[in-house]
Amino acid sequence: MSLKKKITLTVNGVQVTAEVEPRMHLVDFLREDLHLKGPHLGCEQGACGACTVKVDGQIIRGCLYLAVQANGSVVETIEGLTKSGALADLQESFMRHNAMQCGFCSSGMLLAAAELVEKQPKASREQVREWISGNYCRCTGYHSIVDAIVAVLDARSKGQKIKPVVANA
Repeated sequence: MSLKKKITLTVNGVQVTAEVEPRMHLVDFLREDLHLKGPHLGCEQGACGACTVKVDGQIIRGCLYLAVQANGSVVETIEGLTKSGALADLQESFMRHNAMQCGFCSSGMLLAAAELVEKQPKASREQVREWISGNYCRCTGYHSIVDAIVAVLDARSKGQKIKPVVANA
């Protein structure tokens, strides 16, 4: 008799049905079964934010959320949000401000930043720092990340977008 549980969820716009172990974490399911490598495994205790994904529009820690809990849900990872263009100005601003160095925290940091930009479009630098405080970055010291997010908030408040840098050919 199999202990596996059948789940059906929508991941990055695609409906997925699978059988999973009842104790499998969502981030493990996304990485191992669906081969989505954007969400990372960091601390596996919910402290670092590297495993951040969206479930039904809310960011969650994928290492603390069981795959069976996502049954019937809409899950979005950095891969899906990148393809949809939802993060384009944040990604561009992160690149312009050198806010991505090793890249390990970037997917979780971008998802947290996207939620902030959506929910608090007039956030101050201090509010930005507080909002992203649950996402650890060991490379940048956060200053460049805060600069990048503030630049997007400022541009959006003026009805502008961060324009991509076009490399010379």
